[in-house]
Amino acid sequence: MADKLFGTDGVRGLANQYPMTAEMALRLGAAAGRYFRRDGSAAHRVVIGKDTRLSGYMFENALTAGFTSTGMNVFLLGPVPTPAVGMLTTSMRADVGVMISASHNPHHDNGIKFFGPDGFKLSDEAEAEIEALTLSGVEPAQAQNIGRAKRIDDGRFRYYERVKATLSSGKRLEGLKVLVDCANGAAYRTAPEVLWELGAEVIPFGVSPNGTNINEKCGSTHPEEAAAAVVAHGADVGICLDGDADRVMIIDENGVVADGDQIMALFASRWAEQDRLRGGTLVATVMSNLGLERYLQGQGLSLERTGVGDRYVVEAMRRGNWNLGGEQSGHIVMTDYATTGDGLLAGLQFLAAMVETGKTASELARRFDPVPQLLKNVRFTAGQTPLDSAPVQAAIADAEARLVGKGRLLIRKSGTEPLIRVMAECEDEGMLTETVDGICAVIQENT
Repeated sequence: MADKLFGTDGVRGLANQYPMTAEMALRLGAAAGRYFRRDGSAAHRVVIGKDTRLSGYMFENALTAGFTSTGMNVFLLGPVPTPAVGMLTTSMRADVGVMISASHNPHHDNGIKFFGPDGFKLSDEAEAEIEALTLSGVEPAQAQNIGRAKRIDDGRFRYYERVKATLSSGKRLEGLKVLVDCANGAAYRTAPEVLWELGAEVIPFGVSPNGTNINEKCGSTHPEEAAAAVVAHGADVGICLDGDADRVMIIDENGVVADGDQIMALFASRWAEQDRLRGGTLVATVMSNLGLERYLQGQGLSLERTGVGDRYVVEAMRRGNWNLGGEQSGHIVMTDYATTGDGLLAGLQFLAAMVETGKTASELARRFDPVPQLLKNVRFTAGQTPLDSAPVQAAIADAEARLVGKGRLLIRKSGTEPLIRVMAECEDEGMLTETVDGICAVIQENT
């Protein structure tokens, strides 16, 4: 158990293999329960949500056992979007919230994400303390102090109302034909029902979860079939969520996909016009396209870059008192409304822009021409450190030297999977491909 448990977004891995085992989930629950009950008082509570993965049943029960063993009372939400857990943690006055999900990963992976009592994801320091407690073990509560568990049946309905309330009073979506791809995931009931209640004609897609089809050829990481369906149905727009509904991609009426950078560019410019963009600043990660940065500069706005991970975006937003941020992958964070990325909420804001401006999705979703960008992943065996090898470091240094004044290079280890991510941007697409492929080849030779 020497390996670090927490990555960039909680604990994640292959279900039934370390660290994502029932035993480890029980220990994580007990450790988090002890961490949040350090004052020893009674009436502490935790809310637990999950997506639609088969392994979610196992982890839900294991976490419940762990939390109740330390005296925490557990409220089980069932399948709900990740942002619903953040919201309900605060509204139910819980000490901690937990989401069981591996987000956009395939069904055989799963993960455990923690939210603090303020609805925000935990800091690195809090995760480190919980990790230490997990590995060392904690003393359980006395028999008379064991916690209770209760299933909450209306959690998603509470979330519905909060999301709908983010639209201006009386605003409806009549006249819009919207395809919503729920990735066979956590929003498979929530998203279509919210859009229908607001008056849209809804075409549901990816709403038949069976435990093993989450994110399979659907959702924000695989939008091709949804894009074709938008065109086939003559829809005005498509909203493409991921497995836990904290990401979104927008599909225009022509089937063209707009990523998080384009969505953030739209929101930033609109909010600036409405004098709502605090500090004239958008927060995004180092993965966001150089074209976004140039677009914002042309609008007189600033881009603040962070490390990869929506929690680092949120931390920067809170430090700078900024209210809009996100990731190219589709996490859109609007702290005026929510504590974490919310794909459905972002989708509603895009639909509101269509209603308010009378413009088509294609007119709104293409704010800038992106600089050619190429991202490739190289899988490695757990325990290896390919980025530390001399040949890989030499290849990276050579590539950086060739890109000076022409583009940029970003090499990083994934925080959620055993992957090295190699990303470059360059106006010269030949040089771009040569650079990324060359580095990937060297990494593969040294794994």
